[in-house]
Amino acid sequence: MKAAIDEASIATLFTDARTHNKWQNKTVEDTILKKVHEVCRMGPTSANCCPMRIIFVKSADARERLRPSIAEGNLEKTMTAPVTAILANDFEFYEKLPQLFPHADARSWFVGNEELIKETAKTNGTLQAAYFMITARAFGLDCGPMAGFDKEKVNQEFFSGTSIRANFLCNLGYGDPEGLHPRSPRFTFDEVCSII
Repeated sequence: MKAAIDEASIATLFTDARTHNKWQNKTVEDTILKKVHEVCRMGPTSANCCPMRIIFVKSADARERLRPSIAEGNLEKTMTAPVTAILANDFEFYEKLPQLFPHADARSWFVGNEELIKETAKTNGTLQAAYFMITARAFGLDCGPMAGFDKEKVNQEFFSGTSIRANFLCNLGYGDPEGLHPRSPRFTFDEVCSII
């Protein structure tokens, strides 16, 4: 049995971690982004399908391409974030299954089954995006995930002609505590859980 991680690590990943809206003027190095991917890609997905795709928006030009899709209330925090990750799903993920799941003909499970393709891509891509945020926090980054943007504009600008579609955005950097709102309440165990 593996040992549990310590309380400080749990705090970094969850209990002290917050959704950030303001950012320190500090660069996020590409090496950190690569390390985050190297770790988060190890999280499990069904049939190892790995549908998540990421575009890291860092440059001024890329930021301007993203700007028209961002809702007004999210614009400043996105334009000032050192990085905005476009977390997306590839709806032709099954074409890579011969590489990713070589011990079975998993591709055949999906070809022609649009409902299963959509459900699998969305569920597993979102699961991978959660791994991504936890991993980013583990490497000392703060996260600002958000859904307040025009997905169609993002898809047209960044994924035109592909089978990849935006899921949500996550601003990344080193958060400025001044931008934090009070932590919102969470459900207690008894409100949402049962053991049967």
